Amino acid sequence: MYYVYILQSLKDNRTYVGFCRNIAKRIKEHNKGKVKATKNRRFLKIIYLEKAGNIEAAKKREKYWKSGGGR
Repeated sequence: MYYVYILQSLKDNRTYVGFCRNIAKRIKEHNKGKVKATKNRRFLKIIYLEKAGNIEAAKKREKYWKSGGGR
């Protein structure tokens, strides 16, 4: 099972879209500064989460959320 998530920075209110298999672990990585894209925008909260059956579906949904249609 994969998850597609949207995080919002508590520092600048910007969002980040990603996907992973272990959502709890991934959020901890973001908030500990281990993810380059969000390191300087900590701390982050989940504002959207959805399940995807496989990696292809997760990538497709991530791409949608990062596109103009998803925004």
